[in-house]
Amino acid sequence: MSAQKTPRRGVISALAGLISFSALSGVLITAMVAPALAVTGITASSTIGIFDGLPDYLEIGQQPERNTLYAQFTGRGNVDGYYPIATIYDQNRQEVGYDQISQYALDATVAGEDRRFFDHGGVDLTSLVRAAVGNVVSSGIESGASTLTMQLVKNTYISEAESLPNEDARKAAYEEAVRTSFDRKLKEMKLAIGLEKRYTKKEILTAYLNIANFGNATYGIQAAAQRYFSVNAKDLTLEQAASLIAIVQEPSVRNLSDPEYFPANQDRRNVILFAMLDVGSITQAEYDEAIAIPVDEETVVPSSPKNGCTAAYEYAKWFCDYVVKSVKDFEFLGDTPEERAANWKQGGYKVYTTLDLDAQIPSQQATWAYAPPSETSYALGSATSTVEGGTGRVLVMAENKKFNDTADGGGVDSSAVNYNTSFEYGGSTGFQPGSSYKAFTLIEWLNQGKGINERLLGTARDIPGSKFLDSCNGPYSDAPVKFGNNANERGIYSVAEGTAESINGIFYSMALQLDLCNIRNVAASLGVERADGKELKTVPSSIIGTNEVSPLSMASAYAAIGAGGLWCEPIIIDKAIDARNNDLGGQEKNCRQAISPEVAATAAYVMQEVLNRGNAAYSDPNDGIPIFGKTGTTDGAVQTWMATGTTRYGTATWVGNSIGYQDMSRVSYEGVQGYRLRHYITKATDTALNLKYPGGAFAAPDPKLLTGSGTEVPDVRLQSLEQAKSVLVSLGFNFADGGSVDSELPAGLIVRTDPAAGTQSAAGATVTVYTSKGNKKKIPDAVGNGKEYDFATAQGILNGAGFTNVSQGCEMVLPADPRVDKVTSSNPAPGTVGKADTAITLVVAQVAPCS
Repeated sequence: MSAQKTPRRGVISALAGLISFSALSGVLITAMVAPALAVTGITASSTIGIFDGLPDYLEIGQQPERNTLYAQFTGRGNVDGYYPIATIYDQNRQEVGYDQISQYALDATVAGEDRRFFDHGGVDLTSLVRAAVGNVVSSGIESGASTLTMQLVKNTYISEAESLPNEDARKAAYEEAVRTSFDRKLKEMKLAIGLEKRYTKKEILTAYLNIANFGNATYGIQAAAQRYFSVNAKDLTLEQAASLIAIVQEPSVRNLSDPEYFPANQDRRNVILFAMLDVGSITQAEYDEAIAIPVDEETVVPSSPKNGCTAAYEYAKWFCDYVVKSVKDFEFLGDTPEERAANWKQGGYKVYTTLDLDAQIPSQQATWAYAPPSETSYALGSATSTVEGGTGRVLVMAENKKFNDTADGGGVDSSAVNYNTSFEYGGSTGFQPGSSYKAFTLIEWLNQGKGINERLLGTARDIPGSKFLDSCNGPYSDAPVKFGNNANERGIYSVAEGTAESINGIFYSMALQLDLCNIRNVAASLGVERADGKELKTVPSSIIGTNEVSPLSMASAYAAIGAGGLWCEPIIIDKAIDARNNDLGGQEKNCRQAISPEVAATAAYVMQEVLNRGNAAYSDPNDGIPIFGKTGTTDGAVQTWMATGTTRYGTATWVGNSIGYQDMSRVSYEGVQGYRLRHYITKATDTALNLKYPGGAFAAPDPKLLTGSGTEVPDVRLQSLEQAKSVLVSLGFNFADGGSVDSELPAGLIVRTDPAAGTQSAAGATVTVYTSKGNKKKIPDAVGNGKEYDFATAQGILNGAGFTNVSQGCEMVLPADPRVDKVTSSNPAPGTVGKADTAITLVVAQVAPCS
């Protein structure tokens, strides 16, 4: 391979420096368009005026290029902690510099397309005169003697046309750019001369190779080298370089995407190889070796273009789609959504995202294992999102379906609907979160200064709708609000216990003392959103999770709880580098103190216990990292959730029906019962996250929020039912008669209460009182000193006191023992309280063995 000729200015370049474009135009017009003048009668002087009216030069600007997305990764293949996950482009192009292009490709371009490139100043007079002769013979503009510089001008206008957003404008501009006409050719000439005055030959040649169309929607020498030979432009061999340059004159019939085009490509390739030999760019030996290599399916080594999220890295396709749909929000791309879209389409950006493959891969693998995309008997769906606390950076976005937004849809295991996001950003209408939404009722309870140890009625019951306060959408009618408890719990529980056990009745009792609108506002302030974009609903049942929400928004809420109440809007871009290597920054974090640190700490304290109970324990990584969470299951187990949080992040996992009503408790995958699928996915996700984002201890709960502003249950024992009711109601409690119980107290008097006297309970809590049946009394002493009562006498003492169920037991003693035939003890012992039918055994000493 010979060295490239040193660029030098030719005749036109020197001439242009001495005379005006007007004078030069006369030469060009005479040579180029004499036939047109003869036919149309246009004078030379008028054409010179047209020439002078054209712009002097064209800028060599950035051409549409690929955008590349990167994710964080510490595994194999990472570069400086990042791994490429997708390329997104309008035109498959990657601009490269002169020194990044094979010398063979540079030489092939000049030899095959414009062998006097380094000798002319943009317009080749020798070729122009030759073209003029042909034009005279044909009486038309059959040949334009286009130089590489003139082709660069033409390709620039074609590229600009193809980038227009409107189809009609795009078509019109393209037709104008390729139209065979006197004024277009004249325009190309003048602009080519202007380019030669403004740029070096190397810059022009590089720009040409970066803009050229290589067929099959492939633009630029780098993309062509990768597309057809799976190498970089710098590594092209002689025959490969010649094959690529063979494409540019007729890209639709000489490209290498189909064996049908191979013969035409080889014919033109061989012409270029001979031209390279003729001008001395290659040796005879190089020529002989290259010409002997065929263009066939063995020498063409194609790589399928990987454009779009369907072709993205398999573990990151859903996140890729979320990035693409969020382009309109990226302020670093421009001031308006329209400007951002245009700049993104122009491309050339390296975008470094927040996605962390070290956690994403385990999460996605677990999702595919425990919610297989191939399930066809019902519409199984699953999604997991993780948001970093204190920043809002989205670390994980997994879904069970394979992403595919092509026309054919990809089959039953694929979808284009992103279950993690809202409808605007992924097409999902969301899913009811069930009890994972209860966290917001708990938080509003704490906001009102109420305590987690206050006790409330947890029993399932019907509550008139009019009892609920809703300053957003109330009041409601007296129609009953009906609900049940998952484990049929009944009775009084503390708020903390009711949360750990997820007792619906406790949360309805809490809601009766709160404003439903405020509960909604808590959820909204923590970033929870309905996937359909509408406001969160505030009907009474909404407190147990009836709004259709997105997993991403739930993850951001739990991240905020773990971060001391600081909610941060989810962001996905850390930084972007443009085509000129300028660092544009990324999405700035947007955070607000949604709830107080004290409330956040107390809520986290309560919800840590959740992971010690029932199925939720399967979510716990058990790695020593403090974690809190809340389960969620809707009616009929149609949807199941697990939301968790540490001081570093929040994760929300949903497994359920994307449509339909399959009971998730009746399915299993990988030997895991349906209720637990969410937990296995959560555990895999959080285990990976904890390795890289280890959380610390949560702040201690606020002591004031342990007891809250509740009232101590008074001691009403020994009072009558009416007296007790009067006292309890006056203190703001609800009164309930629990009925009579066995007791030694006089019949009708209060024996005990639930909650017990001295317990801190919420205002409005129900206190159940129990009255005495008066059916117990003390067992009299029928033993004495153990030597004075025989059985008959002792039995008479008990019968006389009303105890009728008396039997005899025995104790063996020696004959000389003074207790022989006397009652030595009783069971129960004297003084014990019992009922009339309480079984009492009198033990009698005897010499004979006890039978």
